[in-house]
Parts: sequence; structure tokens; C-alpha cells
Amino acid sequence: MSRRVDGHLARKRFGQNFLTDERIISAIVAAFAPVRGQNVVEIGPGLGAITRELLAHLGKVHVVELDRDLAAALPIRLMNEGELIVHQSDALKFDFRSLATGPHSLRVIGNLPYNISTPILFYLLSQADVIADMTFMLQKEVVERMVAEPGNGDYGRLSVMLQYRCNVEWLLHVPPESFSPAPKVDSAVVRLTPHTTARHSCHDEQRLQQLLTAAFNMRRKTLRNALKGLIPAEWLDEAGIDAGLRPEEVSVTEWVALANRLATQDQGKNDPT
Repeated sequence: MSRRVDGHLARKRFGQNFLTDERIISAIVAAFAPVRGQNVVEIGPGLGAITRELLAHLGKVHVVELDRDLAAALPIRLMNEGELIVHQSDALKFDFRSLATGPHSLRVIGNLPYNISTPILFYLLSQADVIADMTFMLQKEVVERMVAEPGNGDYGRLSVMLQYRCNVEWLLHVPPESFSPAPKVDSAVVRLTPHTTARHSCHDEQRLQQLLTAAFNMRRKTLRNALKGLIPAEWLDEAGIDAGLRPEEVSVTEWVALANRLATQDQGKNDPT
């Protein structure tokens, strides 16, 4: 059943759960630490709970809101709070580079719909050259996977791909009762800071994705068996990686090294003799 929150009917198809806990709102904004003059865009402002706090610190904020009713109501709701620029758009199609003033000049914050949170993360990373950092509220289980380290059961393809591109930090836990309507899951706030200088130089990200998909689709098998047919077992020995390890025990650096070896082999095959 849909629920009306502060005059707005929360739409299930948009994954709308509105943050209402003032203590949590203040904690999120404090962790984000906005400074006047910074270029900030909020994804999914909803009823403007975080937006209001951002305007108080920044004076000017861009927001990207899919819901036409919310996008139309927000300037009225936050009238005289500051300069609010509303982009009524799907965040998965919006050109975030259009808001940037230079490399790594854009800060992003938002309460992401849980059903499309991972696609939004990777869409934003495709524009990481203009993004300074991203602070998001997501389903707690997703954040646990994002920050997981090798050897942890939550460590997987998402962990490797995000940590390859960013520094990932868990900021705070958000219980269901902080929202209206309350979701059935706990939430958490995470910060992603794209690396301005590559810590792991990957020659071909598609090859990295291919390796991770193959390995973590059979995460209970050893690397020797999970990657059979994709890479020779001797590559693992040459990289100093125990072929008896499971995929969740291999570091980001090691995964990138294997992907680079695979990409180098591809290049050798394609070079004219």
C-alpha cells in the first residue's frame, strides 16, 4: 500500500522512502561536510530533507529528480532557502558532466533507490573524471559488499570493481525507522572518492569484469577450477597467487594483474606477425 508523506504519495515504483529522522539528516550532512562555493548535485532529493541542509551550507544546489510531482513541488517547498536548480530527469540518463566546472569539480550526494543503486554507481563512475566524491545512502547489505576486504564473505565483484576505481568508506548506519514509509531493510551511508591517479593500472576493464564474473559465479571453487579455460594455471603461479585460493581471497591488485596478463595475451594475438 502506498503511503502519503507530507502531502506526497510515496510511489513504490520509484522506490520512494523519505528520510525523516533529523538526527540522521544532520549526521549525513556533517559527514558530507559541504563548503560554500563547492559544486554539489543531489540525486533523488525527495521531499528536500537533505536539500534544505545543503542549501543552508552552500547557498546553491543542483538536484536531479525523476518524479515530476516532486520536481515541481521542491522549489516551492524550499522557497527562500537558497538557489535550487532542479533537473527533472532520470539519473541514469542525466549528463553529470554538464554540471562540472573542471576535472573532479563535482560533489554528488543522494539517497539512491535500492532497486537501481548499483547501475547508478557504475553510471557515475563512467563520468568519474569530473567527480570529486560521492556520498550515498544505500541498502546496508550493498554497502557491506562495497567496503568488504579480501577474505570477507561479502567480498565480491562489486567490491573489486568499486575499490579499483575509488576509495570506499563506510560512514554510518541508518535504521528503517528513520524513513517514512519505513523500508524492510537497514540502510547505510557510504562515501566513494574516485582515484585521481590510478592505484591499479588496468589495461582492459572488460577483461577484469570477465575474470571477476567467471570467478565469483563459482565463488566456492578454487581459482584453478573457477578460471579453468580462461587463464592457464601457471599464470597464477607467475603472479604469486595460490591456485588453491577461493576468489574472495584474492586482492584487487592481484585481480588487476591477472586481467592485465589476459589483455596482453589478447594484444599479442591481434598484432600482425
